[in-house]
Amino acid sequence: MSEAIENPLARLVEAALFAAEAPMAPAEIAAVVGDGDGIGDIRGALAAVAARYAGGGVELVERGGRWHFQTAADCAHILRREREEPRKLSRAAIETLAIIAYHEPVSRPEIEAIRGVQTSKGTLDVLMEAGWVRPAGRREVPGRPLIFATTPAFLAHFGLATRRDLPGIEDLKAAGLLDPVDEAMMAMDFAAVDGLDDASAGDRDGDDPD
Repeated sequence: MSEAIENPLARLVEAALFAAEAPMAPAEIAAVVGDGDGIGDIRGALAAVAARYAGGGVELVERGGRWHFQTAADCAHILRREREEPRKLSRAAIETLAIIAYHEPVSRPEIEAIRGVQTSKGTLDVLMEAGWVRPAGRREVPGRPLIFATTPAFLAHFGLATRRDLPGIEDLKAAGLLDPVDEAMMAMDFAAVDGLDDASAGDRDGDDPD
């Protein structure tokens, strides 16, 4: 870790993030520290804080447009508890989460069309309770179905800066994470993603919802 930060605003930003209960967007940080000079100064302060912690046991990282402190990846094993209780998802929930991540925003009928089976309300409820999926408005088509998208918590949990960092199908195959059925389904998903229009692509860039 480098020497102490001399920039007064950067010190306030550091303190705000240290005390925060959840990752914060630059606008939220500005509201907390009372910065009236604009988000540009906040971003500069964030860069200063990130530079100070770079290479240390704790790092300042950005996930989905929000910032938080986290243990450095090479030190995480030191803090790992002996008794872990990982969140267990059903195959239906895993498939649904993957479809939302690669296609968002996506409606329940669209999810069902890709999976080829009905998706129970409970499956989406589990993903929303986990904090990984959120309602993202309604599709402007007859019936105006609710559409869903991933959250910054999803990015943070899986260590992604943006959804552009999601693994491609070749990455998943190389890691041995696809069985033949999974591979066929993912191939259809990626083909569908390639066919989405530019407007939908903008929605998939992981923009800060704020």
